[in-house]
Amino acid sequence: MIDDPGDIAGQAGASSGTGADGPKPPSLLQPVDDDARRLARRLIRTARDGALGVLRPFDGMPAVSRALVATDFAGQPIILVSGLSLHAKALAADPRCSVLVGDSGKGDPLAHPRMTIFAAASPLSREDPATAPIRARFLARHPKAELYVDFPDFRFLALAPTGASLNGGFAKAFELQPDDLVDTVDANLPALALRARDHMNADHGDAVDLMAAMAGESGAGWRIATVDRHGFEVARGSRLIRIEFALDPADVGYRDAFVALLRTKPDGS
Repeated sequence: MIDDPGDIAGQAGASSGTGADGPKPPSLLQPVDDDARRLARRLIRTARDGALGVLRPFDGMPAVSRALVATDFAGQPIILVSGLSLHAKALAADPRCSVLVGDSGKGDPLAHPRMTIFAAASPLSREDPATAPIRARFLARHPKAELYVDFPDFRFLALAPTGASLNGGFAKAFELQPDDLVDTVDANLPALALRARDHMNADHGDAVDLMAAMAGESGAGWRIATVDRHGFEVARGSRLIRIEFALDPADVGYRDAFVALLRTKPDGS
C-alpha cells in the first residue's frame, strides 16, 4: 500500500538503468527546476514554525519539537531556542538536525506541499553585528517573540542546509541541494532591501494592499514583513503570504522590481 503521494512521484517519465548489481529501480525524483525552487522558497520563507528533528544527547533517540522559524536574507533557516530546552541541548551535543515545514488545508494532509530540510545548526553570537539584521528579520515575522527574545537563555541558531526533500504533492518529489535553498547575494543587497521595505510600508501602503489583492488576498492594512532577492512576504494579522518579483532586484533595483510587479496585469502578463 502506498501511504504518500510522493512515493509514486516518479512513475511518470521515470528513468532506469543498469548498475553493477543489476537493473536500477526507476527514479522517484523529478528534476529540480525553477518551479520547484520557487515552491521551496515559499514553504520555508512563509513558515511560522516547523517540526525540528534532533538526536537526544543521552541515548541518540530522535526527538521532534516545534520551533519558530524564519530565514536570513539568503534563505538560510533561523530558529530561536531556549538553552533550557531538550532540542537546544541536543543541538549543542550534535548539530545535525532537520526541520519540516509545509502547507496545511482541507482534505488529505499528504496532498499538500511540504519540505524537510537537513541541516547543521550553529549558534549566532549576540555580540556579532551580523546577528542584528537577523534578529530584526525574525521579529518582523514573529513580533510576539520580542517579549522573550533577549532573555539570557535564548539564542538564535542558523541551520545551514545540507540538502532537502521537497514533496509538492502527487508526482512532485524533488531532492534539493543547498544552493537550491540558499542564495549567494551581493553584500549591499540586504541593506537596499530593508530600505525598500521601510519606504513601501511608510509611503505606499495602498500599493502594498494592491499587491496583496493581486495575490488573491483581501482587506487593507497589509505590511511588507521581509524582503529578499526573489520576493517578499506581506503580513496582516496572523496571515502571511509570499509574493515573488518578476524582475531581479540585483539587476534592476528594488524600485523597478516593485513597479514592474504593480504593472502586472491580472492574467500575469
